[in-house]
Formats: sequence, C-alpha cells, structure tokens
Amino acid sequence: MNAAGMNSGMDLAGFALAVLLIELTPGPNMAWLAGLAATEGKRTGLSAVAGVAWGLLASGTLAALGLAAVLSAMPALWHVLRLGGAAMMGWMAIEAWRGADDAAAGGPPEQGTRRAFVTGALINLLNPKAYMFFVVVAPQFLNGAVLTLSKALLLSVVSAVIATAIHCAIVLAGSKAQAWLADSARTRWVRRGFAVIIFGVALSFLLIDIG
Repeated sequence: MNAAGMNSGMDLAGFALAVLLIELTPGPNMAWLAGLAATEGKRTGLSAVAGVAWGLLASGTLAALGLAAVLSAMPALWHVLRLGGAAMMGWMAIEAWRGADDAAAGGPPEQGTRRAFVTGALINLLNPKAYMFFVVVAPQFLNGAVLTLSKALLLSVVSAVIATAIHCAIVLAGSKAQAWLADSARTRWVRRGFAVIIFGVALSFLLIDIG
C-alpha cells in the first residue's frame, strides 16, 4: 500500500498540530527532562529523551494492538497502571531527595545514561494517558476511518518525532544550568526541588481520571 493510500481518511496535519499543542503543555516528560538535564547534564538528558521516544512508540503500538480499548473497558486495570506509574515516580522522587546531599558533596551522578533511558521509557509505558490518547484524541483525526494497526503506528511515529524535537530543546536548555550548579549549596536545593517536581508528577498520575 502506498503512502497516499495508508493516509487516506486521516488528517495528519491536524493531528500533528494537536500533538504539538499537547507536548507544549507542561507534563511528566517535560518536568522530568528539564530537571534531569539541569542536574545530570546533556548526555544523560538526551539518553532520557531517547527512552521517552521509545516509550511513546511502544505505548502507541500496544494501544493499536488493543490495550487502549482494554483499559477503557476495564477501569480496574486502568487504576493498576496509574498506581504503578505513581509508585515508580514516587520512588524516583525519594531517590532524588536522598541523593541531594551526596551530589552536593561531590558524589557520583545520580543516574547513568542507561538508567535514564529505561526510566524515560517506563514513564510513558506506565502513563495511562499515553494509551487513552489513541481512544480520545486520535479518532478525531481519522475522519470516520477505523484506527488500524498501520494507522496507529503512523500516528505514533508522528507523535514521537514531534515530542522528541521538543524534548531535545528542553534538555539543551536545561543542561545550560549545570555549570550554575557547581556551587554545592545550589546543587543541594536544586536537586531537592527536582525531587519535589518528580513527586508532583507522581501525584498527577494519581489524579488521572478515566472519565
């Protein structure tokens, strides 16, 4: 099937604009990436961006395979997913808070690039909104067409590309603050502020309503 045939019935331009507006709205990825880049540097931040992109593609694929519909039909599973996401973010917040003093004293970085990648992927795999996006938002741009696997994958790629561009900009901007954090006192309170941000993200997972 050629590209024109696969895209028939879809408003890709409208979908891309919707994704852009959503990604520009502060959320879990934006808050975490900005804080991570400021405290751990550009390399770790970009590794996290790659993990987020992988998570977006994976969640889009799972949604297309029916997970989004299952979550919509089974509220209990929805709650398990969001509680899992909140628990993971809460654990990250505790680690960030505990590591503030070590970092201020010149201790080793809190995260490595591999861990940042895995965390970025998990944040999106455990975020119920990543799946419900394909139930609530995506159908509005299909012009009545059925959301097939090929169309869902295409929308996932479009979403991931736009998100990655924005996330890279956030990481590059956030990493500029790393030199300013050379002062140990600044390092301590900024990292603790980062921990509070992550905890806020955990709370946002708990506030997600399936309705």
